[in-house]
Amino acid sequence: CCPQLEGLCSFLQLSTCPEHLLVCFCSWLLALTPDLSYTSAAILAEQLFLRRVLSLTQPPSRHLMAALASFCSKYSQPFCRVLVAAVLQEPGEGAEQTKLVCELVEECLEPDCVRLVLSQVLEVPLSEKLLPVAQAVLGRQVRGPPLFPPRFPCQLQQCWSKNQLSSPLVALFQEVLPPELFDLLVLTLCRQAPAFATSLNYAKLVTAVLTMYQSQVS
Repeated sequence: CCPQLEGLCSFLQLSTCPEHLLVCFCSWLLALTPDLSYTSAAILAEQLFLRRVLSLTQPPSRHLMAALASFCSKYSQPFCRVLVAAVLQEPGEGAEQTKLVCELVEECLEPDCVRLVLSQVLEVPLSEKLLPVAQAVLGRQVRGPPLFPPRFPCQLQQCWSKNQLSSPLVALFQEVLPPELFDLLVLTLCRQAPAFATSLNYAKLVTAVLTMYQSQVS
């Protein structure tokens, strides 16, 4: 069905449709049952967003951000594999694209996809534009409980805010890097240190690693 879906997207001109209609279309997608297959979701992520995101020269509109957040809420894996990967591999600075990925990491993506983004960063040669993305990923890692986690049962919010929950339960709501991914991050930072000797973003990233994972860095 992939060629047919691509043909349908082209016929409907989804890659260039007005952005307010994009929000409505994504809302309709989320309501579909059964869910889209991974392949279909990946095709739609490309058709709906890739051209728009790669052509950004200013911050995305609220409609585009709403559509991106909506799509990510259900199909974040194919979204990251298609769109985030394309942004990370795109040559040049891509300032607006980098800011967009950082915002998605900080606000929209589930923990497993946040880790996927970091693995994607580490798969390509490290560059100045990728450093803020890695920094955004670390910003989602263990750093003490928030006021209360999203969708946290309201009857437990008071205990959470007073830090009275047991350690195992608190750990369920903390995000940590898998050891192999953390080791790869540290190894990459060490190897690339000479190339970023004067980079403020590199210094911030190293500081974040040393602060959050001081017991694991020797």
